[in-house]
Amino acid sequence: MTPALLRRLLQLLPTLLLLVTLTFLMLHAAPGGPFDDERALPAATRAAIEAQYRLDQPLWQQYQHYIGQLLRGDLGPSYQYPDRSVADLIGAGLPLSALLGGLAMLLALVCGLMLGAMAALKPHGARDHLLMLFAVTGLSIPNFVLAPLLILLMAVTLQWLPAGGWSGDPSQLVLPVLALALPQIATIARLTRAALLDVLQTPWIRTARAKGLSERQIIWRHALRPVMLPVISYLGPAAAGTLTGSVVIEQIFGLPGIGRYFVLAAMNRDYGVVLGVVLLYGVLIVVFNLLVDLLHAALDPRVRL
Repeated sequence: MTPALLRRLLQLLPTLLLLVTLTFLMLHAAPGGPFDDERALPAATRAAIEAQYRLDQPLWQQYQHYIGQLLRGDLGPSYQYPDRSVADLIGAGLPLSALLGGLAMLLALVCGLMLGAMAALKPHGARDHLLMLFAVTGLSIPNFVLAPLLILLMAVTLQWLPAGGWSGDPSQLVLPVLALALPQIATIARLTRAALLDVLQTPWIRTARAKGLSERQIIWRHALRPVMLPVISYLGPAAAGTLTGSVVIEQIFGLPGIGRYFVLAAMNRDYGVVLGVVLLYGVLIVVFNLLVDLLHAALDPRVRL
């Protein structure tokens, strides 16, 4: 396991380098710049600002300088917030984004496993059809459509929850977490149902029933581990979907997380912030996928071999 883990860690470096390179090139290929606005700057002032941020240099020199900064652990300055660095902005938004994504993934995992198990234990019945109808509906509605619908229902019509903003009140996280978690709940429920239906037909489950074990004992002792394998395999892409979805959700609900900074930076061509957020998301995604592989190996001895 240790040599394989070291190989996987070494493979992360070229992946992240490719991600940073492509993002850097696409940002600079886009029309406009970080200091283009409705009020034109004097030529001398614009030249001084571009020289300060090295934007007057050839693109390859800018890339070389940025990679050198990354190797020193410096994400660089923000063009739109001169008094704050990219690391400061990410540090300010990361706790809320991590809380939002962590709660959404936890809710999706718990509810998805429960709903999938409930559907599989009574297959082809009314409960199974109702739960799978919910799953298909959850998969069909993207979270940027689901979020306004939740606001309209829960905040505007019923007035049960706040529509957005962040003042530290936990109730302000309920709707964003639901908007992020519901599509993942639907997918995990479908995966759990399909896996549990297959496992319940295996010979060792029939042997456990013949020994007189209750259905709950069979699920917890014998069926849970193989059922978790496809769910755990999905957690890597699910984490990626939750991260990318949080960019839109934070903007819709007015949450001061990393996603909001990312959207504003993309609109204002703040290259440093966009590159820093993309790099952070890339690191998180590859780390999540690595953790998923490790969990998969811990549950399935064949993967370790």
